[in-house]
Amino acid sequence: MWFFFASLTAFFEACKDATGKQSLKTLDEYSVLFGLMAVGSVILLPVLLLTGLPPIQPSFWLAIVIGGSLNILAFTLYVRALKLAALSLTVPLVTLTPLFLLVTSPLLVQEWPTWADGIGVILLVVGSYVLNMNALNIGTGLSQSPFEPLFIMARNPGSRLMLCVAFIWSITSNFDKIGVQGSSPLMWATALFSVIAAGMVPFVFCRPHSTGFRPLLGEWRLLGLTGVFNAIAITFQMLALPMAPVAQVIAVKRMSALISVVFGHFFFKEKGFKERLAGAAIMVSGVVVMSLR
Repeated sequence: MWFFFASLTAFFEACKDATGKQSLKTLDEYSVLFGLMAVGSVILLPVLLLTGLPPIQPSFWLAIVIGGSLNILAFTLYVRALKLAALSLTVPLVTLTPLFLLVTSPLLVQEWPTWADGIGVILLVVGSYVLNMNALNIGTGLSQSPFEPLFIMARNPGSRLMLCVAFIWSITSNFDKIGVQGSSPLMWATALFSVIAAGMVPFVFCRPHSTGFRPLLGEWRLLGLTGVFNAIAITFQMLALPMAPVAQVIAVKRMSALISVVFGHFFFKEKGFKERLAGAAIMVSGVVVMSLR
């Protein structure tokens, strides 16, 4: 049952990314992120109130201040990366978060890498290499170095931003754990969504030449759908977490990278389908291996 819930999490995560990218054609990243998180908060808050507020530990407040602030930055970069580059090229790079966790987890929560982590890192690097192989083209004049796919990833602005997101999330994942332990999964998700939505308010409404709610109202159907997908994904993730180890649930959740490659090919006509699907599959397998304990 946990695998079924985690798989649904992956599917709705990919749906959220696809509809979010579509809305970026007419809205800026701040408006999309505000709409996404505000709708998610509105949906999750009644569920939290119906199930009851959990006891709040002091560690929760530190986690929400630090984790919330970093997530405002991470999600802003995430949405901007979707705007700048192909869905099938950017979303799979989020699977590199476990690579950075090998450094941040020992420092923040004293969790140390295992043999499985080493194998997983190799698969993540190989997968990111394959992901960018389709960009090699003899006619482009690029040097055909064996490391060229990695250089291409470093030059792509969307890929660079998503690498930054993966690194930031390797830090916030530890604060997510602290926040959940200091409250509950549903309480943490609701609070985090609310903090991110509040953090977007100055960027949406206080910028020069801001038109306030008008652009959001013009795209309320698409933004609402994106927010619903986000809330559903989080709900299924929270249902899966009590049934299985967190690492295994998140590993299945990262299957969204594969679904995003498929969505990118069929809905956004993105090229390099075979290479990106293979690269994403290798990266997801690396995450799965790292979840083994």
